[in-house]
Amino acid sequence: MSMTRTTFGPVLNPETIGDLVIAPLVAESIAGQVLTEVFTESPQHRIPIVGTDPSASWVAEGQEITVSDAEVDELIVSPKKLAGISIISSELANDSNPAAANVIGDGITRDLARKLDQALFSASSTNGPAGLPGLSGVSTVSAGASYANVDAFSDAIYTAAGFNGTITHWVTNPATAMALAKVKEQTGSNKPLLGADPTAPGRRQILGIPLLTSPYVTTTNNPVWGISKAYGYLVIRDRVEVESDRSVFFSSDRVAIRAKVRIGLGFPQPAAMVKISTA
Repeated sequence: MSMTRTTFGPVLNPETIGDLVIAPLVAESIAGQVLTEVFTESPQHRIPIVGTDPSASWVAEGQEITVSDAEVDELIVSPKKLAGISIISSELANDSNPAAANVIGDGITRDLARKLDQALFSASSTNGPAGLPGLSGVSTVSAGASYANVDAFSDAIYTAAGFNGTITHWVTNPATAMALAKVKEQTGSNKPLLGADPTAPGRRQILGIPLLTSPYVTTTNNPVWGISKAYGYLVIRDRVEVESDRSVFFSSDRVAIRAKVRIGLGFPQPAAMVKISTA
C-alpha cells in the first residue's frame, strides 16, 4: 500500500494562473479598468518622464541643425506582494473539471481585487503601494457646496488637458454616485444629468466619460476622481504563484489555496489626475 504525504505544492499551472487570476484581476478591479497595465519580470519597473521635449527650429538650407536634448527623468515602481487565501473542500480541490478551477480562481481574484482597489484609493497601505490620495501634485477642482451641474467636471477635463492628460474615467463612492444620479438637467425636468453608457447597461457617464464606483473612495467631501489612464500604471510582476496546503485544515478535510502576486502603482504625471470635491 502506498501513502502520499505531500501537503504543499502548486495547484495551477502558469497558463491557468493567467486565465483565472491575472486576467479577471485586471478586468474586475477598478484599478485594472482605469490604469494602464504593464507586466514585468523585474523587481523594479522604470517609467520614463520627459520634462522638456527636444527643441526644433527653422533652418536655412545647407545650415547646421541646432542640437537640443530632452530632459528625461524616471519613476521607479517596485511591485509589492499582494496575497490572499481561499479555503475549499478536498472534493472540490480534487475535481479537475473547468468548473472547479473557475470556483478557485473566482474566490482568489475577488480577494485580490478588493485589496488592490483599497490601496489605489488610500493615501498609504501597510507593506503596499501608496494610492491617489497620497500622491503629491494632484490637480484639484471645487464643486462648491454640492454637485448641482457638470461645471466642475468640465473644469476637471480642461485642467487635465493643461498637463497633456485626457480623463478617461470618473471614480467615486456609491453614495456620491447615487446623489449625482438624482441631479436633473434643469429645474422642473425629470431627465437625469448623468447620461447612459450604451456599452454597459446600468452604468452612467458624465460628459461622455464612464462613471465607476468603489466603496474604497472616501465619502468625506464627496470626492470624484478624474483619472487619465495614460498617466496611471498598474505594474504587475509576472511571477504569480497559486499553491495549496492540505495540512492547515487537516481535521476538517479542507484545502487552503494561497495566491501571491506583486503589484505596483505608478503616476508619472500627477497633475493629470484630478480630484473634484465639495466644500
